[in-house]
Amino acid sequence: MRFVPAFLGLLALHSAASLSAQSAPPLGTRETGLRRIFTEALAHGQACSNLRTLLTNHPGRLAGSTALAGAERWGEQTLNGLDLDRVWRQDVMVPHWERGAPESVRLLPPAGVRGETVALAAVALGGSIATPPAGLTAAVIEVHSLEALASLGREKITGKIVFFNRPMDPAEPEPGVAYGGAVDQRSRGPRAAAKFGAVAALVRSMTQTLDDVPHTGNTAYRAEGENIPAAALSTLAADRLSAALAANPALQVEMKIHSRWHPDALAHNIIGEIRGSESPDEIIVVGGHLDSWDITPGAHDNGSGIVQSIEVLRIFRALGYQPRHTIRCVLFTNEENGLRGGTAYAAYARASGEKHLLAVESDEGGFTPRGFTFGSAQGPVHRRAQRWLPLFEPYGILAFTRGAGGADVGPLMALGVTVGNLIPDGQRYFDHHHTVTDSFDKVHPRELALGAGALAALIWLVDQEGL
Repeated sequence: MRFVPAFLGLLALHSAASLSAQSAPPLGTRETGLRRIFTEALAHGQACSNLRTLLTNHPGRLAGSTALAGAERWGEQTLNGLDLDRVWRQDVMVPHWERGAPESVRLLPPAGVRGETVALAAVALGGSIATPPAGLTAAVIEVHSLEALASLGREKITGKIVFFNRPMDPAEPEPGVAYGGAVDQRSRGPRAAAKFGAVAALVRSMTQTLDDVPHTGNTAYRAEGENIPAAALSTLAADRLSAALAANPALQVEMKIHSRWHPDALAHNIIGEIRGSESPDEIIVVGGHLDSWDITPGAHDNGSGIVQSIEVLRIFRALGYQPRHTIRCVLFTNEENGLRGGTAYAAYARASGEKHLLAVESDEGGFTPRGFTFGSAQGPVHRRAQRWLPLFEPYGILAFTRGAGGADVGPLMALGVTVGNLIPDGQRYFDHHHTVTDSFDKVHPRELALGAGALAALIWLVDQEGL
């Protein structure tokens, strides 16, 4: 009986072909259109090969780096290879921070006791200032929240290294929620510790995995006043340090960080589009961020979103689809430590007078897609989109919910634009987020292709029917 699905598929294609141009969208019925889009993504997709090329040739794409500049050239070349109507660069000045020589964090033996120091797996946090060239050594005080830090006060903190050691909640089923509940230690902890006289900060890595792989990420400093060096410890290193301090609170740690800031650098949003046939000044955007942290290949964060966004335009070209509205792919720069690419694009959108109908992003990893979130000032857009859920269910897309778009399309929401975000299965995302292990081998080709198909299918429906 295996011939039955094939026969039904041929019958559907025949029925779609018999419809007049006035009564059927160019890709056929809704069901046929989605089938053609997902078939192209799964059977002929180029997202995986594009990802391999990007990661092999341009890892560590931090703002201001030569790696990011190379990735921009790759992105422009790749978009130009799709025979689009327009490909261009938008200039963006971005922050330029460099890690320098490898950092070192070592637990020293007790005072007066001969013994070896113990290396603790660590990476400097993005934006950290350097320690003195010879390093710094101080006693450590462990806290589990910014509130606990404040309750100790300056007298107990001055001259010490503050160690923030609150884990991501293991009982929280949504990893993104657990991340949001712990990341204030990394983003605001060092700044808060400096305010109370600390000489440095250590932060438990933002992951629920117990291993010796430290996770970097940005930390925000005060524009004025004292700032301090800061590093993230692997979860195992954090447990080792915590246990050692419980046994002997007088233990000291030596830290060496060699990072430095440079003047802002020129980078670019890379943009390509298929011009709309009916309403070319009405825009639907799909995008991800081209930059990554300096220590990582950046496969899930966010190489996957980049190649999925490019793949949307490739799918439409491969199927011969001429959109009613302009479909635009934006490879945003500097999401990780500045968000200047997203901010610059929103400023361009405001100044251009173009009307953006939807801006959807992929920046939560290339895992199996499960749904979309939508944010809008135009009413409950997610509920209107739910009329399409039966079409998406065969492909594992089970939810359209209210929320927000990704970070780069977020600034467009303030302009009244509906924004969206592809939501994949996130249980493994923070295993590799901002680490050396966020590599090509962690991405499954079919999961990546399904995400690209889901983005293209959503954009096709919005282009045809609106939200």
